[in-house]
Amino acid sequence: MAPDSKIERPSNVPAARVIDFDLYNPPGVAHGFHEAWQKLHAPDVPDLVWTPHNGGHWLATSGRMIAEVFADYERFSCRVMLVPKAVGEQHQMLPVVLDPPAHRPYRLLLNTSLAPKTVNGMERTIRRLAGALVEHVRATGQCDFTKEYAEILPVQIFMEMVNLPQTDVAKIKVWTDQIVHPDGSMSYHDAKQHLYDYLEPHIDARFGGDDEDVLSRIINGKVNGRELSKSEMLSLCMQMLLGGLDTVVNFLGFVLLFLARNPEHRRELIAEPALVPNAVQELLRRFPVVSLAREVRNDIEYDGVQLRQGDMVAIPTPLVGTDEQLNADALTVNFRRSSFEHATFGNGPHLCPGAHLARTEIRITIEEWLKRIPEFAIAPGAEIRFRGGLVGVVDGLPLVWEVATTQAGIAE
Repeated sequence: MAPDSKIERPSNVPAARVIDFDLYNPPGVAHGFHEAWQKLHAPDVPDLVWTPHNGGHWLATSGRMIAEVFADYERFSCRVMLVPKAVGEQHQMLPVVLDPPAHRPYRLLLNTSLAPKTVNGMERTIRRLAGALVEHVRATGQCDFTKEYAEILPVQIFMEMVNLPQTDVAKIKVWTDQIVHPDGSMSYHDAKQHLYDYLEPHIDARFGGDDEDVLSRIINGKVNGRELSKSEMLSLCMQMLLGGLDTVVNFLGFVLLFLARNPEHRRELIAEPALVPNAVQELLRRFPVVSLAREVRNDIEYDGVQLRQGDMVAIPTPLVGTDEQLNADALTVNFRRSSFEHATFGNGPHLCPGAHLARTEIRITIEEWLKRIPEFAIAPGAEIRFRGGLVGVVDGLPLVWEVATTQAGIAE
């Protein structure tokens, strides 16, 4: 995002609702991403607060309200989905910035391309790629999970789905990182233009063809009976890149961090592998990583305060599944939990079309890792640090294990 910009409290914001909270750099985030967010579940924090950071915006803190704002497009528009608003207005990617009914035909293209049938047909490929990555590090007794697995597997899978060269991953990752986790070395506009310049020749080469990869399906799809324009193709494909190259990459770091710190949970899954799908649901509930926003359509009263047309409302997913009003004993990870209330993949019309793919990647990662490396821990003396952003990050995860406790796998 752009450098943090603070503004004075507008007249419609009660002083009692003001909180000093930068959602891209929550206090204490370096030492615990989710712990930093949990401070907003304190009893004295209202369900809806206002912060002067990032251009000034409202921030929903209760799970119920976050889920409601996600789904209620009649009051809370997707036209701008990021704060600061000045940056969010540049992020005009289809279909996420369209409200129903305009977004539906575009969304249908993504739903078809990422349907469970398509993803299930890739399971052997996903398992082969995951197993090979684990096998590569197994005999070394150590690895940086973030660098040697989490930043590789989802990207390999995605590049296969869109039939783009694996050798292009590094440069694409630089540009997507500058959009989602900018360090100031490149503007949002420049990063976006680099991605467009990269995608355009691939789009031109596939337009009018009959290839079955996801990229080809999207650019050769139709919206309301017409062909997509070049700008629509670029926008949809860029949104696919951002989703495929960042969110699961970072979530996997939190999964292995939890399993490394909690051997009893790890051994529960080893003893009862059938629990893994339920465990995936529970981990998704407990460790969401994305923070988005919505724009207020018209002047309204909401939660006892006046919201003005154009106001921004941040909706952080890390605060939904951990809300005690939605999930009993919400901070405890229970792989045998029977219901999961969360908005990790959003809520309402914009529910993430890649949710099934994400669950599949997470499930196979857990299965293939524990099959080969059942006993592991964080490297002695290592300090695990975290970063905020649109997506939370485990900034490096050094793991160690005794090679004698591992089991060589057979590539499928």
